[in-house]
Amino acid sequence: MSGTRQSVHGLWSSRFLAFILAATGAAVGLGNIWKFPYIMGQNGGGAFVLVYLLCILLIGIPVMMSEVLIGRRGRQSPGHSVKTLALEAKASTRWQIAGWSGLVASYLILSFYAVIAGWALYYVFKTASGTFVGMPAAEVGAEFGSFIANPLALMGWSAIILAVTVFVVGKGVHKGLEKAVNYLMPSLFVLLLLMAIYSGLNGAFSEAVDFMFKPDFSKLTMNGVLLALGHAFFSLSLASGAMIIYGAYLPANVSIAKTSILIALCDTAVALLAGLAIFPLVFGYGLAPGEGPGLIFVTLPIAFGSMPFGTLFGTLFFVMLVFAAFTSAIAMIESTVAWLVETKGMKRRDATLFTGLSLWLLGLLTVFSFAGAGWATFEWTLLGKPIGSFFELKDYLTSAIMLPIGGLFIAIFVGWVMPEKVSAEELASSSTAYQVWRFAIRWNTPVAVIIVFLNLIGVLDLFSAIVGK
Repeated sequence: MSGTRQSVHGLWSSRFLAFILAATGAAVGLGNIWKFPYIMGQNGGGAFVLVYLLCILLIGIPVMMSEVLIGRRGRQSPGHSVKTLALEAKASTRWQIAGWSGLVASYLILSFYAVIAGWALYYVFKTASGTFVGMPAAEVGAEFGSFIANPLALMGWSAIILAVTVFVVGKGVHKGLEKAVNYLMPSLFVLLLLMAIYSGLNGAFSEAVDFMFKPDFSKLTMNGVLLALGHAFFSLSLASGAMIIYGAYLPANVSIAKTSILIALCDTAVALLAGLAIFPLVFGYGLAPGEGPGLIFVTLPIAFGSMPFGTLFGTLFFVMLVFAAFTSAIAMIESTVAWLVETKGMKRRDATLFTGLSLWLLGLLTVFSFAGAGWATFEWTLLGKPIGSFFELKDYLTSAIMLPIGGLFIAIFVGWVMPEKVSAEELASSSTAYQVWRFAIRWNTPVAVIIVFLNLIGVLDLFSAIVGK
């Protein structure tokens, strides 16, 4: 049982609540508040939301339960936990790639995630200073363009994000991770709720609700369905090692099923609240809901600069964005830190400092991708598909290839390699509930992940083109 192994890093002290807050913080990030609203806007609103919710239920929750199960049973960093369970199952230790791929993916993601989080931190101060009050739309866009073209600014703001992350994670599970999420997550929910209320009072709330919750399937393409499936998978921080390492700190008597369901509900609630905080302003000020990545950093500042108390609530919005980014950052760095402590025998603070510095250096590839350095903006291709700059290459490599493959390996390992007795013992669910989960992880999840992966690398487009001929 999981209780026979001990994590060298400690356990969550408040058991259920600490794990819920930490794991929800890992799942809730820029993807919920920055990415979800604009991809919803680009794919028809309500129909996309409905498909997304179904994917969370049928795919996301079973995979999350599997990752937490691996972590709690193995009590180590992702790769070591999978290796331990493979040996327990008398299977090949090569299955540990399912854990290592997540660790590497989260490391690469954080190297550019910290740069984007730095944008949000910069906009906290920029908005608080009243810069956007009455500023014409063209100048708001020019301001953003000028900022991301400044390498020293991007390096500085990302360094601040990583420095705070290193400080918190270096203090350990109880004094660092747990203490941080105990303050940050309630604050994030309160800020998001305040923003949704403010947005509803000052924007076109009924129009936003219709857009988000009245499905119009004529506007939903097959690509939109696959995008909803992919985003449901990635928004829960699955296959990134975060849920495995946080599961390693989970006491043996806490229900994996109940906590996974609650985390998924909280994550989904944040994504929907983010939409209710953003779209009333978008519609109320005649802006485009499908604006793309600039929706947060260009479109919303235009609205905040034109509305009552816009400076105050605009500042709170970007503070909320920083909180969301930060809770994900501490989850993404934890797997690498735990691995260095376990494998290299490093002290936790040294491991955290080393990881933070290396992430900042790797992040320079992202910085110079935006800042226009020729070597960083080189147009890369992968699997015959044009990708773009170093930043776009890292983003594509992790989200389109590493995470789907890692998720597929996790599902196959837990569903087909681990003995049924072991997974049943860890989940401790009713017979019916266990069989529903087992069917989903053995069949639904692998098929869905393969479809997402094939779509993201363009195989389905090629097939459609061939069939079309």
